[in-house]
Order: sequence, then structure tokens, then C-alpha cells
Amino acid sequence: MDKQILLNSFSIDELKQLIKEVIKEELINLKKDLAVKESDVLLTRSETCELLKIDSSTLWSWSKREKISCYGIGARRY
Repeated sequence: MDKQILLNSFSIDELKQLIKEVIKEELINLKKDLAVKESDVLLTRSETCELLKIDSSTLWSWSKREKISCYGIGARRY
């Protein structure tokens, strides 16, 4: 083994705390990265049906049961 880490100066509790802090930092960074990459793209009903490969009646049913979010802007639904 070429690479070894010796942890003689750490207690088990200190090591657990260190690992917990590192994981927490990484999760925070991951959330930030995902939040930046997400974009709110509004699709028309026909675009949504095409994307999901469903019929418009299915889309209407899903929106009624709140399985999918829909927004009204003016006279249009997205």
C-alpha cells in the first residue's frame, strides 16, 4: 500500500465529527450547484404532452389532481 493515513491523534468521536462536518459542507455545495443549474422553463400544454408522451386529457387530469404544476399567464396555461 502506497498511501496510508494514520489517525492516532483522533478519537473515534472526533473522527465522526470531522467526517460529519465534511459531508455537511459537501451537501451544502451540491445544493448550491444544483440551484444554479436549475432553470424555470415554462412549457405549453402541447410541448408538455410531447415531452411526457401523454395525451392532453392525461395532462388535464394530472393538473387537476396536482400531480403536475400549471400556471396561468394571461389566457395561456403553462
